[in-house]
Amino acid sequence: MNEESGAAPGGGRETRATIEVVGVRKRFGSRTALDGMTFTVRPGRVTGFVGPNGAGKSTTMRVVLGLDAPDEGKALVGGVPYRSLLRPLTRLGALLDASALQPGRTARNHLLWLAHAQGLPARRVDEVIEQAGLGTAARRRAGGFSLGMRQRLGIAAALLGDPPVVMLDEPFNGLDPDGIVWMRGILVALARQGRAVLVSSHLMSELEGTADHLVVVGRGRVVADTGVRELLASASGGRVVLRTSVPGRAAEVLRAAGATVRSDGSDGSNGLDVVGLSDEETVALLTRNEVPFAQVSAYRASLEDAYMELTRDAVEYRGLPDGEVTR
Repeated sequence: MNEESGAAPGGGRETRATIEVVGVRKRFGSRTALDGMTFTVRPGRVTGFVGPNGAGKSTTMRVVLGLDAPDEGKALVGGVPYRSLLRPLTRLGALLDASALQPGRTARNHLLWLAHAQGLPARRVDEVIEQAGLGTAARRRAGGFSLGMRQRLGIAAALLGDPPVVMLDEPFNGLDPDGIVWMRGILVALARQGRAVLVSSHLMSELEGTADHLVVVGRGRVVADTGVRELLASASGGRVVLRTSVPGRAAEVLRAAGATVRSDGSDGSNGLDVVGLSDEETVALLTRNEVPFAQVSAYRASLEDAYMELTRDAVEYRGLPDGEVTR
């Protein structure tokens, strides 16, 4: 039995822990917001949802929640449309806008109101308050909260129904360093519990340490749907970074062995980028030919490097290069 047939929440979590977006198209007037968006968020991992401004991330999330109707395609939560769920907070916990709350209510009353609407016990409210680190602020009016505290309250609301699927839009916004560490821990823990976790963020450094999978979007469509490790390995491209006092001699030796060598020019030093040889092969070759070197290391691209390369042609809003001004 599923939840709609009266089963208690929590049963069959793995089969319900998915978000499926299939061929979704959405236009607002003359602007195409989504152009065949297709991807699946699977259980047991954190999926990062990234792309430039205007790429369609927020619109996609609104379609998943039934706030925007697609012109074509469909979005399903555990195999069914969100709007068909009887108690949606027990199936999908979402945070799209941390400011979407009644400022006159206390944090606890805000959560109690949500719990009552979903048939959830009051004890669950106290559990998520502690989980979100809001124990000392539970009876303060939410209108006086900082952005970081509103984010924590939004996370508490998203977890209120103990849902198998969690979807968060820019959850790191407004958090201090302690809050960022807490958020990382929450996301990883949710995935380890077998939940499907979708996180939209523009902070690549946070996703690099948290996400297992990435859905990269641009201009309303998926640009890449891949594991983070695979993406970083591809972006690193087997490149080796070499520092030597005799770059000309080193390049000559390495090219003779079939490597592609170019100056990295990054800091004015005698640095070379080597492609076609591993770091161990480079060390052995230089040593055998008595070429001195200060550093040989395998290059590891950052998630930001990989992301910038993938979305280079998908940026809709681009500023002027450094140093240029309008007149």
